[in-house]
Amino acid sequence: MDDILKAIRNDHHQFDQGKLEEHFGDEPFKLLSRWLREAIEKPATEPNAMIVSTIGLDGFPRSRVVYWKELLEEGIVFYTNYLSDKGKAIEANPKVHALLYWPEMERQISISGFAEKVPTEMSDAYFESRPRGSKLGAWASHQSELLVSREELEARVAAFSEQFPESVPRPEHWGGYIIKPVNVEFWQGRASRLHDRIVFNLKPDHSWELYRKNP
Repeated sequence: MDDILKAIRNDHHQFDQGKLEEHFGDEPFKLLSRWLREAIEKPATEPNAMIVSTIGLDGFPRSRVVYWKELLEEGIVFYTNYLSDKGKAIEANPKVHALLYWPEMERQISISGFAEKVPTEMSDAYFESRPRGSKLGAWASHQSELLVSREELEARVAAFSEQFPESVPRPEHWGGYIIKPVNVEFWQGRASRLHDRIVFNLKPDHSWELYRKNP
């Protein structure tokens, strides 16, 4: 164990994959779209994985990995169970944070914003695209609640499979959230830990302030 810890401590990453140019535009979405596309094309490992953090009902922050599924003009979209811990947290406090990280590209995107439910027709369309097993899982899983046994969960899946022998409708408790950003930071690793940090911050007049941060 000590040898492993020593190896990690002495692993000095060079950060030499790129830099951020000086022309960023007047809003964050074009750069966000480009980085998402480049992560998919590289390909990065799990390019659509996103860590979403909320403030739980107990007052503690809580993070989990979800998949972003769409980027719209006003924000980034993910889908979940509205009755889950994160759904309840968002209902009580819609301020959220999202983090995307691609180690192969030495890039991070940090997004602070407000989460709100997407229109029902949008959730319907995405749910319809999911595999049958995932659709049944959305009905069977009482997400974040105590589960007595695996058999209990599998029994519910079997019961809903019988209830919906053909098409599986979207349950009302399942759907999408869009995170509408108020602050977006683009982080590009650079040599000697002198990383590029470019921030877009939404101003009261809904224009974006652009600035750099020290690494």
